[in-house]
Amino acid sequence: MRASDAERERIAEVLREAVAEGRLDMEEFEERLGAAYAARTHGQLEPLVRDLPVPGSAVPAAPSPGDHTGWRERIGGPPTSKWAVAIMGGFQRKGTWTVPRAFTAFALMGGGEIDLREARFEDRDVVIRCFALMSGVQIIVPPDLETHVGGIGLMGGFDHTGSADGDPAGPRVTVTGLALFGGVGVERKLRKEEHKRLKEERRQVKAERREQLRAERRELRDERRERRDERRLSLEKDRRRDDY
Repeated sequence: MRASDAERERIAEVLREAVAEGRLDMEEFEERLGAAYAARTHGQLEPLVRDLPVPGSAVPAAPSPGDHTGWRERIGGPPTSKWAVAIMGGFQRKGTWTVPRAFTAFALMGGGEIDLREARFEDRDVVIRCFALMSGVQIIVPPDLETHVGGIGLMGGFDHTGSADGDPAGPRVTVTGLALFGGVGVERKLRKEEHKRLKEERRQVKAERREQLRAERRELRDERRERRDERRLSLEKDRRRDDY
C-alpha cells in the first residue's frame, strides 16, 4: 500500500522522539529519517520504527490500520466559513480551510472556486450547495475523495461527471444546487505535493532514460571503433603478407 505524506511525517516524529530519548544516535536517526521521507510504501516505513516505542508510551509503533491516506486526521474541527458570495466579482476557498457540514456558494454575474484538495472537514458528510446565476462555480477535489453531484442546470450546465467513489476512510461530499444561465463543475486534480512528487519521478525517469541512451550510444560507438580497428589490422596483415 502506498504511504501518504502524513504517515511519513508520523514516522519522522517517532524518530525525533527516539533520538531525543537517547534510543537512537544521530547517525542512525539521520539514516532512518532519510529513508522515511524517501519511502513510498508502508512496507518501507514499518521497519524504521519496529524497534521503537510510540512517543509517550512503552509499546512499539505500528502503522495506523485502515487509514492509508491520512483522511481521518482531516475530519473534525470548527468550520472556517459556511458560505461564499460573488456578485459581479469572485470568491475563492482553498488551502487548509475547514469545510462545514453545509456550505452555500452564491454567484451572480461572477465566479467562484472551491478547492478541497488540502481542506479539512467539520464532519464526515458534507453538502455543498451552489447557486450560479449567469456565473460559474468550479469545485476541485482530489482523486480519492468520494463525491456525489446532484444539482440542476436550467439553460446552463451542472456537470455530473465529477461523481465518483473515493477512499472509504475519507469524507463524503455531496454537491447540489442550481445553475441558471451559468455552470457548476467538479474537477479532480492531484494535490500539489502529489503533483510535485509525480513531476519529480517523471524527471528522474527521463534523466535515467537519457543516461541509458547515452550509454547505449557510447557502447555503439565503441563497437564501431573496435570493428574499424579489426578491419584495419586485417588489412595491415593482408598487405604485409602480399609484400612478403
